[in-house]
Amino acid sequence: MEKLNASAVTKIEEIVKKHQGKRGPLKLMLHDVQHELGYIPFQAMEIIAKGCDVPVTEVYGVVTFYTQFTTQPRGKHVINVCLGTACYVKESQPILDRITETLQCNVNETTQDGMYSIDATRCLGACGLAPVVVVDGKVYGSCSISKVDEILQKVMN
Repeated sequence: MEKLNASAVTKIEEIVKKHQGKRGPLKLMLHDVQHELGYIPFQAMEIIAKGCDVPVTEVYGVVTFYTQFTTQPRGKHVINVCLGTACYVKESQPILDRITETLQCNVNETTQDGMYSIDATRCLGACGLAPVVVVDGKVYGSCSISKVDEILQKVMN
């Protein structure tokens, strides 16, 4: 298991301190840690558990229950493709296939150079814009393979 550097540990401890005494701080802490580090390593879960006075298994349970949290380092650019019903019937699977082919990376993985992570999600809550792709938090609606090719070209340059 990779050990965090002192700077990362200090950041996590600051996040815990910032949220202590607030209602429902666990998810807030986890969001902040993931924003800071790009993922939530086990050592961060241990620090949070200690700061919240809860078992590390409780923190781990929250991290692994919510799909927005990840325990693996993410790419510089994160690409989410919705495979919910509305998007799927409007051909989101071929769009996802094109992205994985173009970036030579499987779904739920990160490219070898650490630049791109590709995720398939069940619903992004933008069904009226189907099919939807989200790149680095920016929502692209009414996607097609050609539109995704354009989006990828912008991200890759």
